[in-house]
Amino acid sequence: MMTIKAAAFAALFLALPAASFAQPAAPSLASTSEFRVCGDPANLPFSNQAHEGFENKISDLFAGYLHEPVTNVWFPQIVGFYRNTLFAHRCDVVMGTVAGGEMVDTTNPYYHTGYMIVTRNADHIASVDLGDPVFSDKKIGLIASTPPTDIVARHHLLAHVTPYNLTVDTRVEAPAKTLLLDLVAGKIDVGLVWGPFAGYYIKHDHLPLAMAFLPAEPGGPRLDYRIAMGVRPSDVTFRRTLNDLIQKHQDEITAILNDYGIPLLDEQGNPLKP
Repeated sequence: MMTIKAAAFAALFLALPAASFAQPAAPSLASTSEFRVCGDPANLPFSNQAHEGFENKISDLFAGYLHEPVTNVWFPQIVGFYRNTLFAHRCDVVMGTVAGGEMVDTTNPYYHTGYMIVTRNADHIASVDLGDPVFSDKKIGLIASTPPTDIVARHHLLAHVTPYNLTVDTRVEAPAKTLLLDLVAGKIDVGLVWGPFAGYYIKHDHLPLAMAFLPAEPGGPRLDYRIAMGVRPSDVTFRRTLNDLIQKHQDEITAILNDYGIPLLDEQGNPLKP
């Protein structure tokens, strides 16, 4: 397991495998006739083979402006994802990764989101501070070893935690969705969930849940991340092309994200209204 760092845990949700590896310098091999995307075949709201995810829609948008067809290479976002896709030169871009990550070169970020605190509408819980006494007897669901775990520990609430698996084969497990459905069913009282999962399933499945950004605490882990696209270090020209597309079409990208219910933050970390 990697050293416990917030960026590493967020990256595990965004296709980074569990260990890094050096890549030798190489000439650019990005296709100039196809928009070749490395994607997970079953990881909504990000992507799936039916092209129902927001990363699918953004890749279609970019390919249209480049006048190229989209070609997808599918591999579950588990250990070995990059090795078997991007660095095997089978595809040229990972549509979602933490901006400034160490394993790949990244574009400029195209959205900013974070971890959410999710509760049932019927419970009328307004607080987002886990130190609030309202949470002292609540059953808390979270994805094991993600940054909110540190916040829960700070407030001595680990005994109240129901953990859900972090690293799974998305073709057979969807822990964030399971967590949210357990919250609706009353098996847990509070969910601490990565924003895109929370926003998408609440909107798409019409779940009677409320969500708000989980605030960071002094000395605590980072809870918000800027998300970019990842390319091989040798594909400098392709990265510049992607940056140009992001800059010119940010409004269209944001409209897609809003359509999927993805909670967004502005540059100052303030929540954006859809």
